[in-house]
Amino acid sequence: MPGGRLTQQERQQIASGLADSLPYAEIARRLDRPTSTVTREVMRNGGPTAYRADLAHRATERRAHRRKPAAVRGAQSAPQAHGRDAEAVAEYEETFTTVMMASGLNKMGARVLTCLFTTDAGSLTAAELTERLQVSPASISKAIAFLESQSLVRRERDERRRDRYLVDDELFYQATIASARANDQLVATARQGVAVLGPDTPAAARLENIARFLDFISESITRAAEQAREVLHTKPATTSHDSTRPGPGRG
Repeated sequence: MPGGRLTQQERQQIASGLADSLPYAEIARRLDRPTSTVTREVMRNGGPTAYRADLAHRATERRAHRRKPAAVRGAQSAPQAHGRDAEAVAEYEETFTTVMMASGLNKMGARVLTCLFTTDAGSLTAAELTERLQVSPASISKAIAFLESQSLVRRERDERRRDRYLVDDELFYQATIASARANDQLVATARQGVAVLGPDTPAAARLENIARFLDFISESITRAAEQAREVLHTKPATTSHDSTRPGPGRG
């Protein structure tokens, strides 16, 4: 499998694959590259609808030119905890951010969430996020407001009366439940349409089927989240593979 940076020819192949509506995995297979490489390349350069091979290639060259001195300074001033490889950590953070963006988060929200998940403490202040991401306080504030609205982060006051933003074991559970409940309004609206359009019409039947489908999905997600909730509180170092999977009578 080839390593190193994508070539301009590979970027042109990515653009062609996107134009043919190929999934990232198929484009990656044709390039003999990891799917994450293709996903990250596309998401950092405009997304699947705006990706342009020549612009992406020039942007990558500009980023490489800007980052080289910064990487040297960062390696000298901020050694990684637990003997971690700084370059590997940075690469992983970029991959994690890309995956978060592909799931629907905007770029700044994804970057903030990545910082929080890859910090051992699981929490950072706004000033710490601003310093780590090298963006304005306003950008951090806007990203945090959105993440809080989605139940993806929460805040608490520390001993110095500063707001700290954190992720914890319960947040994924809460975000999953919130996502399931977000369908409630759509279900209610669909069923309102059934009454307006007439229960015996094709349009009403379509809306009722949508409402039933979303009801079933929401109930299934909620039930599964309740059953799996304890997994979020399990210590990986003291559990076997089987013990992290809740059984029918657990939860």
